[in-house]
Amino acid sequence: MQLPQGTYCPLLKKDCIGLKCMWFIKMQGTDRNTGKEVDEWYCSIAALPMLLCESSAVERETGAAVESFRNEMVKQNHQLIAGAILKALPKE
Repeated sequence: MQLPQGTYCPLLKKDCIGLKCMWFIKMQGTDRNTGKEVDEWYCSIAALPMLLCESSAVERETGAAVESFRNEMVKQNHQLIAGAILKALPKE
């Protein structure tokens, strides 16, 4: 269900002045919630919840990538240590 947005600006305490406002920005990209392309003008204050969701999603992706990288490095370090131990063992 799509609800109509109001035009009242609580900062100005009157109707939104749109493009005359310094905080009115053009946002382009993909909406993480719907997957739809976004190419619209928004009040940056009203867009904060969407931007916070985007930031959280990027942080989760970064955390997963770092964890994956860490796991690979641990695996390689174990292989390197095992190889060094085998080389250090006396030959019979």
